[in-house]
Amino acid sequence: MNYFLVKSEPFKYSWEQFNKDGETFWDGVRNYQARNNLKAMKKGDLVLFYHSNEGKEIVGMAKVVKEFYQDPTTEDERWVVVDLAPVETFKVPVTLEAIKADPQLQDIALVRQGRLSVMPLKREEFDRLVAMGTGE
Repeated sequence: MNYFLVKSEPFKYSWEQFNKDGETFWDGVRNYQARNNLKAMKKGDLVLFYHSNEGKEIVGMAKVVKEFYQDPTTEDERWVVVDLAPVETFKVPVTLEAIKADPQLQDIALVRQGRLSVMPLKREEFDRLVAMGTGE
């Protein structure tokens, strides 16, 4: 299993809207590195959902329910989407400030490559973030 983090500005697509929808395709990615990360996602992989710009916090966990396919919002064949479904809302949002303050999380892409919208996580990073978000 692989682990990822995706970012969305809450005013464009929030965790609350994602939960109401029950499933969505993750579109609008126009960065090659982020696109390659979408292509690496496999059905069943777990994904953390991060509110960027407003909030700057991880608010929940989702899972990949369909692997990459052509982005239906563009005819440009370079861009792909995956389908995601919500799994769990975090009891405690994990703020960027808390992530930066945690010695175990100093090397995650969210800190190193702040502009990247889809990024892989190591298992131990994912587990640490989930523990922070679920209050364990």
